Amino acid sequence: MKNIMVKLDLKKALKKFFGFDSFKDDQERIIQDVLDGNNTFVIMPTGGGKSMCYQLPALLSEGTAIIVSPLIALMKNQVDAIRSVSDDESVAHFLNSSLTKTDAARVKSDITEGKTKLLYVAPESLTKEENILFFKGIKISFFAIDEAHCISEWGHDFRPEYRRLREIFEEITNVPIIALTATATPKVQNDIQKNLNMLDAKVYKSSFNRDNLYYQIFPKLEVEKQIIRYIRTMQGKSGIIYCLSRKKVEELAELLKVNGVNALPYHAGLDAGTRARHQDMFLMEDTDVIVATIAFGMGIDKPDVRFVIHHDIPKSLESYYQETGRAGRDGGEGECISFYSYKDVDKLEKFLQGKPVAEQEIGRQLLNEISAYAETSVCRRKMILHYFGEEFDEVNCSEMCDNCRHPKEKHEGKERILNLLEAMVTLKETQRAKHYCLFLSGANTSDIQAYKHDKMPGFGVGKDKGLVFWNAVIRQAVVAGLVSKDIESYGVLKLTKKGKEFLEKPTSFMLIKEQDYVVTDDEPIVSNSTGGVFDQVLYDQLVDLRRSLSKQKNIPPFVIFQEPSLKDMCFQYPITIEELTNVQGVGHGKATRYGAPFTALIKAYVEQNEIERPQDMVVKSVVRKSGMKVQLIQNIDRKLPLEDIGQAQGKSIDEVIEEIEQIVTSGTRVNINYYIDDILDSDSQEEIYEYFSEAKTDDLGEAYSEFDGDFSEEELRLMWIKFMSEMAN
Repeated sequence: MKNIMVKLDLKKALKKFFGFDSFKDDQERIIQDVLDGNNTFVIMPTGGGKSMCYQLPALLSEGTAIIVSPLIALMKNQVDAIRSVSDDESVAHFLNSSLTKTDAARVKSDITEGKTKLLYVAPESLTKEENILFFKGIKISFFAIDEAHCISEWGHDFRPEYRRLREIFEEITNVPIIALTATATPKVQNDIQKNLNMLDAKVYKSSFNRDNLYYQIFPKLEVEKQIIRYIRTMQGKSGIIYCLSRKKVEELAELLKVNGVNALPYHAGLDAGTRARHQDMFLMEDTDVIVATIAFGMGIDKPDVRFVIHHDIPKSLESYYQETGRAGRDGGEGECISFYSYKDVDKLEKFLQGKPVAEQEIGRQLLNEISAYAETSVCRRKMILHYFGEEFDEVNCSEMCDNCRHPKEKHEGKERILNLLEAMVTLKETQRAKHYCLFLSGANTSDIQAYKHDKMPGFGVGKDKGLVFWNAVIRQAVVAGLVSKDIESYGVLKLTKKGKEFLEKPTSFMLIKEQDYVVTDDEPIVSNSTGGVFDQVLYDQLVDLRRSLSKQKNIPPFVIFQEPSLKDMCFQYPITIEELTNVQGVGHGKATRYGAPFTALIKAYVEQNEIERPQDMVVKSVVRKSGMKVQLIQNIDRKLPLEDIGQAQGKSIDEVIEEIEQIVTSGTRVNINYYIDDILDSDSQEEIYEYFSEAKTDDLGEAYSEFDGDFSEEELRLMWIKFMSEMAN
């Protein structure tokens, strides 16, 4: 009878303080455990209601609950949230380095008088001797550790100061502990419990599945354009864009603003006042989009974030899961879009250099996991949940990830899986994924030779396929449960019971063809989320117009507009000179000089075919008059040698010529005759100039072949600049 009464009382308390009629999932049992004085470990996804698990028991207990929180910037929000359910502001406080001595004294006074039920502290504040002495003299109901994954070296946001929490708690008093996190793999969970000496804790682990979130990965091509186009389809909706560097945060926020998106930057380099103001503006819906580093978001309680975009792939799958988890916390729409390329992972691996070896190994292992997730063609939801130790049938994804909505090609892979498992047996399950890929594809590297593995049976059995393919086979074998990664030994592959059974009795195994992410920003997007597709009919008409104009003006067609510019017109449909300047390789000068007939043709074509122009394809650039470019033109006007100009700007002669080519291509005249006259006589210049005047293409490779090597590539490039300056601009 007593337990029933307590449960009824908890529901009444929930209604009284928070206005809810019922608890979510395990909340009631967790709260009861805390009130009963048990150590408790809560693993609950973002939006699952973790904070309620310590807030309600704190309000119902005698004394003050000490809540350790990692980010000073967020404590105010958490305190404000609690104060909003009470008529006494003293019910919750924070104690951190942002307080003045007077403020800190008032906080301690309220605690001593028994008015404060929740005190949020940063771990650094907890370690101060004066605070430890103060805490020893007050009644503490329990300790709560929010974002407990910060304790684990395997966690995505490891903080060394979190490792000392247990010894500090023991020095202060012996009261129950509740540890809470939204992300913990089995490895991280065990690490947290061991470190806090709470292996006896009652563990509550909710499903990590957020069925309202849609997961999507794109190759990293023209990222800024894609982001702007996407946000325009989400007009007025709240979103977060994560970037790895502060510089990129600033640049992207500025670019979004120029393109009419209500966006603000947020990163640790901004002063505290600006950060707080930007955060509040986002919460109060005075701005739609926050562009941020990972410094933003931990504990942010905004339920209606409709999209989370990763401009750069995060450093771990836990980071990705937690950051995407900030979308759709109210159960409504939540789109999680990430851009990925191999290049980014290489960059992140370089950042690990110089760190202790163990830390490097952990960092690489975490990067391998996020790469595997990004590159996979299996159900993304299944892969995330597998990572967190949860089984999931992809049928239940309900097409809420790109791989389930747009399934990739499958083929029978039984023999390939057998090749892998047999190789693992041959090499005694001692190697990591990369080594097996090298072994199976027959790559005779120094590592393979050092172990004499090139002499082992099975070496090169899959040499008809490359490393990318064998990586995909390993990933799919891991997700299928045939192979496991021994995380203690930094990702060494082991056969599971299921894998051994497969070896004895092989069955059909459908392998999914995976995407190659070796891409660069230079590659054009052929189709996009708005459905824009290359318009071949318009392209043919533009080519004809260019040809007739070139005959009329007696200049080669490429002088008017180059091929990439014509192709871009077939995506953007520019109908004014101003719109034409948004086209690739078209500056204001070139648009003014040659643009009118092209925009007229496009306008007529659009009207005739009733084409709905994808205006979201047109992305304004941030006008940055590069000081370097201005200086370059000024130095050319002063007739300085190009080598000297390059040296002053820290560039090679090749880079200087490349920059001049870009300036000339976009429609600005540059006179480098003084430099050319020093390296080519007038007859040679005339010969090359005449060639360009009659050339059908601006391909310098063809020019080089035509002159049979008489002129160097550099000489031809310089003459091309002279020709384009005089004829095109």
